[in-house]
Amino acid sequence: MAGQEAPVPHNEERVLGAGVLAMPLALSRMGIALGVTVIIWSGLTAGFGLYLQTKSARYLERGSSSFFALSQLTYPNAAIIFDSAIAIKCFGVGVSYLIIIGDLMPGVVRGFSENAGGVSFLTDRRFWVTGFMLIVIPLSFLRRLDSLKYTSVIALISISYLVVLVIAHFVNEDTMQDRGDIRVWKWESAVATLSSIPVTVFGYTCHQNMFSILNEISNNSHVRTTCVVFASIGTAVSIYILVAITGYLSFGNAIGGNIVAMYAPSLSSTIGKAAIVVLVMFSYPLQVHPCRASVDAVLKWRPATRSDSSNSSPSRRALALQSRSSAPARGDGIGELRFVAITTTILILSYAVAMTVSSLEKVLAYVGSTGSTSISFILPGLFYYKISSPNSAAHQKLIKEDDDEDDGSDGAEDDDRLLGGVSPKERAWRRNILRKLSLALAIYGVVVMITCL
Repeated sequence: MAGQEAPVPHNEERVLGAGVLAMPLALSRMGIALGVTVIIWSGLTAGFGLYLQTKSARYLERGSSSFFALSQLTYPNAAIIFDSAIAIKCFGVGVSYLIIIGDLMPGVVRGFSENAGGVSFLTDRRFWVTGFMLIVIPLSFLRRLDSLKYTSVIALISISYLVVLVIAHFVNEDTMQDRGDIRVWKWESAVATLSSIPVTVFGYTCHQNMFSILNEISNNSHVRTTCVVFASIGTAVSIYILVAITGYLSFGNAIGGNIVAMYAPSLSSTIGKAAIVVLVMFSYPLQVHPCRASVDAVLKWRPATRSDSSNSSPSRRALALQSRSSAPARGDGIGELRFVAITTTILILSYAVAMTVSSLEKVLAYVGSTGSTSISFILPGLFYYKISSPNSAAHQKLIKEDDDEDDGSDGAEDDDRLLGGVSPKERAWRRNILRKLSLALAIYGVVVMITCL
């Protein structure tokens, strides 16, 4: 069983990815005032998507939560589309991590040793992609996310160093001679601003791992999971704003897409590049985990038939058994041979792409704009809106069970604490508002997707 503190490092590592390095550039295009507002707004919407996932997971038995299980209860015939989008998104991000390693390591080696340039293979990106694949392969075969809690701590240390590096250069004012103009209230242009939205949206995307965290966390009460969401998103928003402002004020409009690459060659900047490598290296297995689960779900998918539907009012346990039969727990539910085969295929394909393609900017921009918005906004919104419909017999049954357990259920006590001990009538009103907001989130995701494309 996962420890209670494990989920926060996992979510922090996934949220606080390499995207933090591009936040100063986004701020330069939007202006400080609008940029900070967009960073906060993106964090709020991403956090709301995570919150809806925790609410939707209550309709499933503990340990069986997944996008696939929810789709079986809401849009069974569209389950293959949802999981395919998640698999493609996670695969694309994993490939980008390998490309980053290949691009940065030659510079890291040259930074530590001036004579490294004379050794051809040390400056060959393919050598480093191959070398680091040997490190991430055993990590990618771990079945549970809590097995990666120690690597998550190392990755968070790397992020902390990057944040300190940016702040230190700002305080020392050693970049002022190269600094461009500063925009506070004005943006560069509408097109430039819209092109920066995917950076802030993608920076908060950790939703593909949320159900695994809910399945593994030892205390999955609503209060506990909500605190995990608030802690992860709140910390990410604070760090993004801090790095964005200090980094932008260091270089002004001369800022580039990777702020660490902007600093003059030195030991500290070389260590910063090495920290990025460590960060993306330990983030790669966190992409393999949901990618493998989604591929497994796609392979198991079969079209739903009318005989699969029931007009009766099932209990919570009946719903759980239905989801468990159609979508077993995504960590231990995959057979050993199938687990190895899918994981090996993902590793081989991602390695092959990273070795043959040196830049995936356009592809990843497309995958990010579609995959990230789908996972962060559209799917959480649509799933909760559908599964919590007051006309749903299943939902009515679950609400009745919750009301019957008000005096002794921990889940009911958790909701009472979150809702301030409200009456059943007011609780129903708030549930209705939450359902409308979930639909608004899904619509917002579609708008962002179209805008990003």
